[in-house]
Amino acid sequence: MMSANAANAGTNADPSSVASTSAATGTTQTQSNAQRILAKKNAIRALPRHKKLEKLALYSACKSVENLVSCKCQGWKNPNSQSGGRLENPDTGSTSVGPCRSCGHSLDAHVSHLEHVSDDEMNRLLGMVVDVENLFMCVHIEEDVDTKQVYFYLFKLLRKSILSMSKPIIESPLGDPPFEQPSIAQAVNNFVIYKFANSAEREWHTMSDLAKMFIHCMNHWKLETPTSRKLHSPNEDGSAYKINYTRWLCYCHVPAFCDSLVHFDASQNFGQKFLRSIFQAMRRQLLDKFRAEKDRMPPDKRSLILSHFPRFLSMLEEEVYNNESPIWDPNFSQSAPQFTHLQSNSLTPTSEFSTINPCTVTTPKTLSSSVALPASSSSTAPISEEPHKAFVSISSGTSALLSTPARQLNNSSGFTTFNVSPGFTAQKVRGEKRKLELDEGTICRPTEAKRPAKTVPDDVSENEISEIMDSLKESKQSLDVSAAALLLENSARDEAARTEEKRGIIEFHIIANSLHKPVTKQDLIWLIGLQNVFSHQLPRMPKEYIARLVFDPKHKTLALIKDNKVIGGICFRLFPTQGFSEIVFCAVTSNEQVKGYGTHLMNHLKDYHIKHKIYHFLTYADEYAIGYFKKQGFTKDIKLQKSAYLGYIKDYEGATLMGCELDASIVYVLFSSVIRKQKEIIEKLIEKKQNELTKDLPLDQLNESNSNESSWKTDHKSRLKDDTVDPEHLYRVLKNILVQVRSHSSSWPFLKPVERGEAPDYYDHIKHPMDLKTMSDKLKNKCYVNKKLFIADMMRIFSNCRAYNSPDTEYVKCANTLERFFVNKMKEAALWDK
Repeated sequence: MMSANAANAGTNADPSSVASTSAATGTTQTQSNAQRILAKKNAIRALPRHKKLEKLALYSACKSVENLVSCKCQGWKNPNSQSGGRLENPDTGSTSVGPCRSCGHSLDAHVSHLEHVSDDEMNRLLGMVVDVENLFMCVHIEEDVDTKQVYFYLFKLLRKSILSMSKPIIESPLGDPPFEQPSIAQAVNNFVIYKFANSAEREWHTMSDLAKMFIHCMNHWKLETPTSRKLHSPNEDGSAYKINYTRWLCYCHVPAFCDSLVHFDASQNFGQKFLRSIFQAMRRQLLDKFRAEKDRMPPDKRSLILSHFPRFLSMLEEEVYNNESPIWDPNFSQSAPQFTHLQSNSLTPTSEFSTINPCTVTTPKTLSSSVALPASSSSTAPISEEPHKAFVSISSGTSALLSTPARQLNNSSGFTTFNVSPGFTAQKVRGEKRKLELDEGTICRPTEAKRPAKTVPDDVSENEISEIMDSLKESKQSLDVSAAALLLENSARDEAARTEEKRGIIEFHIIANSLHKPVTKQDLIWLIGLQNVFSHQLPRMPKEYIARLVFDPKHKTLALIKDNKVIGGICFRLFPTQGFSEIVFCAVTSNEQVKGYGTHLMNHLKDYHIKHKIYHFLTYADEYAIGYFKKQGFTKDIKLQKSAYLGYIKDYEGATLMGCELDASIVYVLFSSVIRKQKEIIEKLIEKKQNELTKDLPLDQLNESNSNESSWKTDHKSRLKDDTVDPEHLYRVLKNILVQVRSHSSSWPFLKPVERGEAPDYYDHIKHPMDLKTMSDKLKNKCYVNKKLFIADMMRIFSNCRAYNSPDTEYVKCANTLERFFVNKMKEAALWDK
């Protein structure tokens, strides 16, 4: 069974219970993850004492001494489990306990030091066990290097604390909280007094409430990773931010779901420097989301948020970046108004603002070590945990799973989610609109006969594309830089690996054992290396089983070689007569992860299979590997007929069958570079269009007739007006319109690109497809520098639909309805000149 890029080899964490929660009943499905973690801890603490000892034995060193030599085993492994240290389900009533599968000593030898421990102390240790398992999952699913290192440090700290039966204490050069004085909470409190002490009582209370809301948002804000921040702020010295980010992880974020660690509020322990580093992004994203969600807010709260909150933030911003502002004075002594003498002056969030979606620690998909949940942006608000409260999602720019509600784990938007005010009541928000389900006979695209390709207005000509390609080649040939310098910071995951392969640093070899011809000594050495890599990275898999399959002549392995040593590989078995190949093992050694090797390995394997005319992959993926395979194009929807693989592929208990259909027209090792080339072409087209829009008309046209002159002036003024629109304002308006279009009942045919399986000849007729998902991605990347580009892409969706489908089809009717809706929204925003 596959567990890609497995990390933390040798750990005894119970994989079956990592980040797991109580049984999924109708009630617990709506529980927050913090409640689920608490339920998990309560369930373990309620076990009989001998079951508690079995659980703690997984994390307890063996105390046996033979011939004056202490046993080195660091955790008991259940002999009845073939997957490592996994315990039998305590609910099954199984009481069979044998010697440790690792050292051969009894369970008592691992728990002898716990025999006289009190129940309270044992329950505290069991709580740490659950936290260790949650952090074990975090290490596996996190792909950001900095965050991964912190999770791993805290994971080892808690394991060490269990072994020594001590309280975990973070010892690092980061310092101890509070890290700055005065704190953010105190400064905001000072700000309200400083600015509004002489205001009317009503305004004072309004600003006090907004301050509480701001502090609440601050305490539950998901920080951007240092790597992500560097992409948009390359000239910034990131060392200070990285230190604060690490502090925030250790003292604020992780303790929110691991209560074995002491939790600190960010607003109480950070100060001006920290707030400056995140204020701009936090302000922008808060206001954008509030405006997008305004229709779901009650009228009184809508006025408070949309009218007063922007003013509050603008005034606060001036003080945040003002070194002379009195709000940062530790000796600030201005008094609050007299009418507040019976109230507390502190703006620490009260219960009204303290209800949030607690942190989530669940295992979704992502893979082991270097794969994380895809950050897919959602255009609609998530369904709140409580049906009568409108929750607001704020994108934090990270791929974090730990702050999303339980119901969002499947699509994993990467948003920080909190309830801005539990007092806000709204109608129940629906999730993403389902596709319209039609009868088979009414689906027109696959069944309609092929027709001659129709030209779509404003399409880019082939000659223009050729000219852009030539200019890109010339510009790159003129650059005298090394290959490493050409790697962009935001390059594809496998870009670095592809470059290393070109430079001969890494190599890829297909190797296998054989009974019919001699196997070279080098191949045998590599096979042994592969066995070691798989055994080390897949600790739940028996070593004998790994060795048998790696050396089985029916199996082949794509080996990744660096410095003539095996650092990773994919073991697979071909079934040519059945048209598929089974992936058995896939791993990269732990010190070579997060370098794009896993993606590049899989791309080489895909090209190898296409060369041998095999177009289907199948594998059973465990819970840590699902995300990795999703990134490589695998899905749970198997395209291959079940009769083709039933009885051929190995079945694994607790794993998920996934498949990938290969496209023979794609060279997978070059796929990301082709996508980048397409992006460069689009950027050139945008640049060319911008130049055309900013060119002034010739002066001799000024002598034309009055009507022409008037027409020219009108057109020129509108063009200048379009070019001078504030980019941020245009972005917010276009985003709001796009959200409304996506939410329209007639948008279902255009939400994502047309699939070839649904309309095999679609891309033969439509040379420049467009859809709402692509538009959302382009808007997010700030490609729409003016309204004309946005309108052109939207109208292309409708014209493509009419070009491919007959006028009387459901698709065209949806296109017509949605186009009218779009035009009306553009007119309402004063962005429609036609």
